[in-house]
Amino acid sequence: MDETSGNFELSPAEPFFASTRDETDEMLISSIRAGDESAFEQLFNRHRRRIARLVGRFFNRPERVEEIIQDVFTKIYFALDDYSPERGAGFSAWLSRVAINSCYDELRRARRRPDSSISDVTDDEAMWLNAQLRQEAAGSNAESAAISRDLANKLLARLSAEDRLVLTLLDAEDMPVAEIAELTGWSASKVKVRAHRARIALRRVLGDFL
Repeated sequence: MDETSGNFELSPAEPFFASTRDETDEMLISSIRAGDESAFEQLFNRHRRRIARLVGRFFNRPERVEEIIQDVFTKIYFALDDYSPERGAGFSAWLSRVAINSCYDELRRARRRPDSSISDVTDDEAMWLNAQLRQEAAGSNAESAAISRDLANKLLARLSAEDRLVLTLLDAEDMPVAEIAELTGWSASKVKVRAHRARIALRRVLGDFL
């Protein structure tokens, strides 16, 4: 870790997934706690791509994605003493939960300074949405399809942070309710209720194109 910038960087000589040993996450964490900085670099390299993909589901600007990745791993670095596999979830699940919480915090901040809006939707995108909405009377399939397209952030930016979070995890990440509940700390029933309300809210946004 670069203590001056707070960023985690690979040295030029190292490949992206460099790891000369076959340690488990827990073994690397033990090495980090013993003062081995290179062990954290290995942990970072091992999980960075997965976290980048997850964060990229919520944000489409590369610089924003990179900022959140750095924030996630900085939090992890300083919280490793609190991690224990005996508490239940393994390191990968714990890391995912930190990433989801960081995205959620950023989504709430973004609602106060949105960089995209429904007015940014192009004519072609509007035509596509109209066609989908007319084909699907119930609207649910159109909603899921919209989330998977490039215009997702433009539409979802109009929703609350909670609604955007649950729809992205359900439809874009295809996560089961139980996993979302574990990652967010919500109950399964809250996830279901929030998803139902989020779909209604998204349907209202999509209705602007009718």
